[in-house]
Amino acid sequence: MSAEAVKRTWQTWVLFAAIGLGAGFFSGLFGVGGGTIIVPLLIAVAHFDVRKAAGTSLAAIVPTAVVGVSSYGVRNDVDWLAALLIVVGSVAGAQIGSLLLHRLPRQAVRLAFIGFLIAVIASLFLVIPARSSQLSIDFWLGLGLVTLGLVTGILSGMLGIGGGIVVVPVLIVVFGASDLIAKGTSLAMMVPTALSGTIGNLRRGNLDLPAAGVIGLAAAGTASFGVVAAAWVDPFVGNVLFAVFLSYLVITMSRATVKGLRANAQDAGK
Repeated sequence: MSAEAVKRTWQTWVLFAAIGLGAGFFSGLFGVGGGTIIVPLLIAVAHFDVRKAAGTSLAAIVPTAVVGVSSYGVRNDVDWLAALLIVVGSVAGAQIGSLLLHRLPRQAVRLAFIGFLIAVIASLFLVIPARSSQLSIDFWLGLGLVTLGLVTGILSGMLGIGGGIVVVPVLIVVFGASDLIAKGTSLAMMVPTALSGTIGNLRRGNLDLPAAGVIGLAAAGTASFGVVAAAWVDPFVGNVLFAVFLSYLVITMSRATVKGLRANAQDAGK
């Protein structure tokens, strides 16, 4: 049953608001878009198809990320130049990812990304960021940030994942940024990316605008509380919480990968 076929009752709007409240808090807490929460709930509970769920989630991320990055920004926990360099790479990477989507085995790429997440989870227990750590951008670091954006864009184009789950841990572990700057910078690079994607989805009809509006406004209302929580917890505790969040993603993606491999095996046996 599609989302359009379901009559919208007040309970449906409350559901959208509840999804947004939860997604907004986790977006501010972890510096991610919240799509990993919004998309599966829209599919499982609100009966959205995958494309419309992804498009609606991306639209809801725009106000969420704006509030989140503003909250980090007033604390001086956003590196605007780093965010710009990542965006430059991610725009090109998204186009490459879209091209590779039909040329590389998606399940193999998904498995490789799961392996990457497992390595990141382990590293989060070894590298504890200092809250005073700043990014001193020179040519090589700038090139590295563009490359990070490129890789993030490719993975986004191929797997439909948000950039935050790649950008935040890499900024912490590889570039030595503080956990707060990593999260604030991640949200900053999401705003133009999500806005651009939303315009495209709106043109293609892959978007439920009223649902996105309710989810986005609700998420924007709790994103700042997530930022406060991120600043309140100890950096090591923040790493542990982020590792738990990534572990949830690993389990979710592993299940989807196994399901996909089984379906491919069944198709090959016919």
